[in-house]
Amino acid sequence: MIKTDILIIGAGPTGLFTVFEAGLLKLKCHLIDALPQPGGQCSEIYPKKPIYDIPAYPEILAGDLTDKLLEQCKQFEPGFTLGERAETIEKQEDGTFIVTTNKGTQHHAPVVAIAGGLGSFEPRKPLIHNIADFEDKGVEYMIKEPDMYRGKKVVIAGGGDSALDWSIFLSDVASEVTLIHRRNEFRGHLDSVEKAQELKNQGKINLITPAEVTGIVGDHHVKAVVVSQAEHIQKEFEIECDHFIPLFGLSPKLGPIANWGLEIEKNAIKVNNALDYQTNIPGIFAVGDVNTYPGKLKLILCGFHEATLMCQAAYQIINPGKKYVLKYTTVSGVDGFDGTRKEAPKAVVKAID
Repeated sequence: MIKTDILIIGAGPTGLFTVFEAGLLKLKCHLIDALPQPGGQCSEIYPKKPIYDIPAYPEILAGDLTDKLLEQCKQFEPGFTLGERAETIEKQEDGTFIVTTNKGTQHHAPVVAIAGGLGSFEPRKPLIHNIADFEDKGVEYMIKEPDMYRGKKVVIAGGGDSALDWSIFLSDVASEVTLIHRRNEFRGHLDSVEKAQELKNQGKINLITPAEVTGIVGDHHVKAVVVSQAEHIQKEFEIECDHFIPLFGLSPKLGPIANWGLEIEKNAIKVNNALDYQTNIPGIFAVGDVNTYPGKLKLILCGFHEATLMCQAAYQIINPGKKYVLKYTTVSGVDGFDGTRKEAPKAVVKAID
């Protein structure tokens, strides 16, 4: 049983900033996310896309924003349960909550903050009739442990940043990497496209375009994929492989949270924005893109604001009757749970001759 003060469901930008704001109030946080790494959409879907509306950053790459947020909250030592989806929630007699993931990991906290962005992400699967038979048997929709592909033959399908970046990365890990895309043009970061071109020229990546994987061959594990290539005539052939990784992006869904008794409106969680972004269940809050209220804007900076106010309300739940006096960090400094301290240099008292 993992115990914490605030259990945050979703490790995207809003969830990560919640850790910092909670830390200022001496509250510990633990985060659950179905993705294998923190950052939400910023890490998984568009890590190399620039964001222009983050205060003080005229331009910052989504992946870099994640890195900065992790650096900012590091001193408050957050815990992470990654690669697992929050499945059920049970309210205890004392008003606290136990949240269990799809893999059975249990978490206990007096406050739950849902910061799941657009919901839990599910991979977009290609329309291959027998693909479900090979899931976790050579078919993976996300790469969680790159080392499992060491010395293996890997086929990757897709034309975006994820497909390009993983093809580049695995070219030094796998014995053979084949990248298949239904178009000749790739929709990815220019650096990634140029690097993939360079590796193709060196013979480190096999590139097949325009083409699609239309079938999977194997018994209890993937042995090959069937590729259909449209040229002057339709051509179909097999490629031997140990793993097939279709990277066609992620589809956001509210997932099991929709069954928790929360008030839902248009696939978002209704909250009280007049006060603290609490849901219809006391002790459960929703911040960031996952919530809705009159005038709601789905912007990262709005999620930061919501998280700040939510933490103030969480403090009162966890410390009933105890008054918290807000002090600016420029005055109070920041004391990390790891013993570190950040503070402005003290003024020097000295007379001027």
